[in-house]
Amino acid sequence: MRSRNTKNNPDKINDQSDDKNSAIQQSMWGGRFGAGPSAIMQEINESISFDKRMYAEDIAGSKAHAKMLGQQGIITKADVAAIHKGLDQVKAEIEAGQMLWDPALEDIHMHIESRLRELIGDAGARLHTGRSRNDQVATDFRLWSRTALDGLDTLLQDLLTALVNQAEKHADTVMPGFTHLQTAQPVTLGHHLMAYYEMFSRDRSRLCDCRNRLNESPLGAAALAGTSFPLDRDMTATSLGFKKPMANSLDAVSARDFALELLSSLAISATHLSRLADEIVLWATAQFRFITLSDAFSTGSSIMPQKRNPDAAELIRAKVGRIQGALIGLMTVMKGLPLAYSKDMQEDKEPVFKAVDDYELCVSAMTGMINDLKPNTAVMAAAAGYGFSTATDLADWLVRVLAMPFRDAHHVTGTLVKIAEDKGCGLSDLSLAEMQAIETRITDDIFNVLSVEASVASRTAFGGTAPDNVRTAVKAAKQELNL
Repeated sequence: MRSRNTKNNPDKINDQSDDKNSAIQQSMWGGRFGAGPSAIMQEINESISFDKRMYAEDIAGSKAHAKMLGQQGIITKADVAAIHKGLDQVKAEIEAGQMLWDPALEDIHMHIESRLRELIGDAGARLHTGRSRNDQVATDFRLWSRTALDGLDTLLQDLLTALVNQAEKHADTVMPGFTHLQTAQPVTLGHHLMAYYEMFSRDRSRLCDCRNRLNESPLGAAALAGTSFPLDRDMTATSLGFKKPMANSLDAVSARDFALELLSSLAISATHLSRLADEIVLWATAQFRFITLSDAFSTGSSIMPQKRNPDAAELIRAKVGRIQGALIGLMTVMKGLPLAYSKDMQEDKEPVFKAVDDYELCVSAMTGMINDLKPNTAVMAAAAGYGFSTATDLADWLVRVLAMPFRDAHHVTGTLVKIAEDKGCGLSDLSLAEMQAIETRITDDIFNVLSVEASVASRTAFGGTAPDNVRTAVKAAKQELNL
């Protein structure tokens, strides 16, 4: 348990005297309280340690609010000019590392307002007219999430581009397809990679939908009931790039479904990242040898000099737990809260911030690995023929050429697989006589469908693994990505 000694505790942001803290809190909270909070209350109550990353959004919201107050005649034009100039200075100080973060001021909103008042006096005190920290933080959080989503969209485009480029190179590269991690049917590496293209495309779409839904402005809802000041909420919404103001003041300050939707979308996409990462781990093993990763995305062992470990993939596989945990954590926070705002909701930002950070790192690392990996095509091709992977092609030939019911064809094929298994050979190594002993109507033509190359080439139905299908899918993907 970390020390509660605020003077010697390195986790504390800044130490202030009790008298000064008390004065700050009384000024912030008004005349209702006669004394400041205890040290432990101050520690559990502060959020500046994490919400300071929303400083740019808070300043943008304040500038839009001030401009609207001036437009509506609620404050003077001179006050608006002073507020804008002061906020620009506050932003410059923060970005220069000159802001003194003080837990007594609790959050980013009070830090900016307090410094603004020091800089411009009474004009700074008028900025909060017609708004509350409740609608202020909801606005900041939506703005931050919107910016984060825009960045994630760019990262996902990079990953999708990497997948498409590798798929195009390996549209003809044969490899085994698996079910139950057992060899099932031959596929192409290009087709396999394009499966992940589809997954991440849906992830990108989900994040786009999330951005669209969250892009409404809570600003002007005030604490919960709206305000008696004649605010122009459409003006502030437009100024901040929102589609429109939120329609209900209670909902505006208390809704966090946008954050849950963001975390849910990240959790789903992180699961896809984890699945791909797990395949990279398997493919890079000495047992598979399907791919090689360069030194850029591998690590060694402190004791075993021969080792090349795909640690980036393993860490991506692990980090999905953090992102899923963030979603469950925030859902748990929100599940029992009555309208409107409760302090519980201060716990909304940390999991979102961390999940976005983790997801950004994972997507970037995966993009790097996809660009970096080198397929061992000969090994993949040999493995594609293991485990009687063309058995389904044999059964399909019986149906197509001999008009045999599929269940009967399945039985004949299974019998031939058993014979080949007992002999320790492949299906294509059986003689025609051995096959005809089981089904007299089989002809030499059967051998034309038993190679892995013929198998993948035959899968021409829409969505199938045929190389021409892969090239068509790649072409469509490039158009979607504007490549």
